[in-house]
Amino acid sequence: MVQRPVAPRRNVRILLIGERGVGKTSLILSLVSEEYAEEVPSKAEEITIPADVTPEQVPTHIVDYSAVEQTDDQLAEEIQKAHVICVVYSVEDEDTLDRAASYWLPLIRRCSPDNRCPVVLVGNKIDLVDYSTIEAVYPIMKEFTEIESCIECSAKTLQNVSETFYYAQKAVLHPTTPLYNYDTQELTEECKTALKRIFKICDVDNDGLLNDMELNAFQQWCFNTPLQPQVLEDVKAVLSKNICDGVCNGCVTMKGFMYLQCLFIQRGRNETTWAVLRKFGYDNELQMSKEYIHPTLKVPLGCTTELSHKGQEFLTLLFMQHDRDRDGALSPLEMESLFSRCLAPPWGDEYKYTVPTNEKGWMTFQGYMCQWALLTLTNVRKTLEYMAYLGYNMYHNEPQTSSIIVTREKKVDLAKKQSSRNVYTCHVIGPKSSGKTTLCRTFVDPKLEKLNDETVPSNAHITVNTLHVYGQEKTMVLKDINVLNVQDALTPAEIQCDAAALVYDASNPKSFEYIARIYIKYFADSKIPVLIVANKSDLSEVKQGYLLQPTAFCSKYKLMPPQPYSISRTIRREIFVKLATMAAFP
Repeated sequence: MVQRPVAPRRNVRILLIGERGVGKTSLILSLVSEEYAEEVPSKAEEITIPADVTPEQVPTHIVDYSAVEQTDDQLAEEIQKAHVICVVYSVEDEDTLDRAASYWLPLIRRCSPDNRCPVVLVGNKIDLVDYSTIEAVYPIMKEFTEIESCIECSAKTLQNVSETFYYAQKAVLHPTTPLYNYDTQELTEECKTALKRIFKICDVDNDGLLNDMELNAFQQWCFNTPLQPQVLEDVKAVLSKNICDGVCNGCVTMKGFMYLQCLFIQRGRNETTWAVLRKFGYDNELQMSKEYIHPTLKVPLGCTTELSHKGQEFLTLLFMQHDRDRDGALSPLEMESLFSRCLAPPWGDEYKYTVPTNEKGWMTFQGYMCQWALLTLTNVRKTLEYMAYLGYNMYHNEPQTSSIIVTREKKVDLAKKQSSRNVYTCHVIGPKSSGKTTLCRTFVDPKLEKLNDETVPSNAHITVNTLHVYGQEKTMVLKDINVLNVQDALTPAEIQCDAAALVYDASNPKSFEYIARIYIKYFADSKIPVLIVANKSDLSEVKQGYLLQPTAFCSKYKLMPPQPYSISRTIRREIFVKLATMAAFP
């Protein structure tokens, strides 16, 4: 499935206003009949031009205004409904241009203060004079930045009549104002930001340059046609001639890329730059459109979301691009570089305690993929958003929904006693001081290097790592369920998981009773696999103050015997593998 660019407006509504006698109605009639009408009514009826006869292939509604037939309130209503307004003046009557600046343009602003409507300034009756008024228009354009363009025409000779309405269409479909600042003769900051992101996405080898292959991929993606070698050389020649640092080692620099887009706009080819921006998800306000970053993805009840092979492939490529020193981890600068095409990283510093890191606290490749697996499981909407920011759509030439797999319903897994999922959630539950939090942290920190780290945030209650179940790599999310009071009831969200680890302190005679009651109340009649963990097994085991001892309890309820665990001994990953296996084969 090919990714569609963000669609511009589906129709255009053009309103013509100005002083009486400047030729508003004549312009409309000349456009429609392609000949000049000697007698014209005071106001033309609203005209709809079908999409197939307009240059931009968009239905266009043209609306006339007459002070004789319409009230001020009706005029205000039409201004608010218009997508673009042509303010018409007569080039032979200087007063009509003065009125455009002193009355009509301020009126438009007053009528739509929250939604600045684009304007085309139209000088009619050019057949009656042998001079141009364009120089006189420039100061007005500087004062009223909503003026997209100005054009002189003649309704009588038909000169520039069709061009006038084409400019009006363009002002709506490919507006200049969001892209270009006429005062500074430069791209707007918003446009620069968008183009920088696009450049970084296209810079596949992350060397700060666009080589021929990358430029060709950009051309193919945006315009669905390859870049001819001669055209490529011509582009580089233009850059070398006009700016320094536009080309480096035969490749286009970011400065050169920006200059080319600026050149398109200065030459009136806004549609080229807009085609690029829309292909990368931008709307007319140069914001990433909601449709682009949040495509529809249906996740039925009982199903979960995981990264597809394509999603994993793309994220792996990104990691390899930005791990410049090839040490298998992302330094803070490398992480910043990777997410420089996004508004901010998708996670905060809590990753240091959530997924595997190296001795410097930098995210390893394993930790990076675990973090993405966690995000996709818990907030797939955010994963889709960041896939769009990072350029997945261009890499695979399809929507980012293909980066996600929606798993089959859990009840199917239970019926088959086998799961096809690759990411499992295990809830770790136990009384205070049972050591469940430490158990969770050893999942990603087996050397216990961060065990006594006082900077660990209080909300760092999730750890994620990979392990192998019968030769297949699986990702397991351990969630430390924080129970403040033994009497507190567990919520459905705290119970529902793929497997549960009920942890007690083997050296505390009052510890087992809590998890025994938890099991009977919440898990005895459920189909959730449960593993009993006897923590602190390096200490002297004591008799538990419960009617059944742990081993007898497990036997009665057909559970595996209590699994001994201790951080004072070599950390045994077997306990985590058992939990993952129980989740994979419920």
